[in-house]
Amino acid sequence: MQLSASLPATAIPAAIPAAIDGSVYGVILNDRDSLARIASALPEAPYKGAPKAPVLYIKPANTLTGDGAVVNLPVGADHLEIGATIGIVIGNPAARISPAHATAHIAGYVIVADLSLPHSSYYRPAIREKCFDDACVIGSHIAATGTVADPAVLEIVTLVNEREVSRRSLRDLVRNVPTLLTDVTEFMTLNRGDVLLTGVTWQAPLAGDGDRISIRVDGIGELNFSLTGKAAEQAA
Repeated sequence: MQLSASLPATAIPAAIPAAIDGSVYGVILNDRDSLARIASALPEAPYKGAPKAPVLYIKPANTLTGDGAVVNLPVGADHLEIGATIGIVIGNPAARISPAHATAHIAGYVIVADLSLPHSSYYRPAIREKCFDDACVIGSHIAATGTVADPAVLEIVTLVNEREVSRRSLRDLVRNVPTLLTDVTEFMTLNRGDVLLTGVTWQAPLAGDGDRISIRVDGIGELNFSLTGKAAEQAA
């Protein structure tokens, strides 16, 4: 994989791709590694078993920002979880589709950093932890469906200050792209311009004040941003 230099913290954020103008939905516990690590807790309350359907949440409009962003740490926070993932960009409305027809509804794939405050429970509305300003950094390039023959081969590499902290493949998904789209659209419509994230790992790598983050996916490109605690210091 060809690795390019990270953008400096002073870089001007690029606009979010024009094709992304709808809602952004996240999903948790959609990779086997996360399920394996949380397995001992799943039979206990409040979980009482592994999820039988996609566990979704929304990244609202205030969370959306672009490549090159400087993300302010929320007041009182020292670190954020860097949930590197791939977003499925919807090209045609999708409702009650089958896996065989999923690709026809996909415009392409985009790198996304789904940022979260560290938290332990997935079975409650994590609004504060997942919906702070600029908590969803979206890449500037959408790889068209025709250029990604099989999304399962995509490998996501996360670097903090040029040091690799995570490497994962979409082969590890519990629900692959067609199955995830099928299961979600069984109960809700995804519209053109919406983005469905394929999922983040449980307890993703942490980054803090002054750190520069790069997320790289061969075949899609690179997403760069940085974190700062200056705004939080001023607010305090």
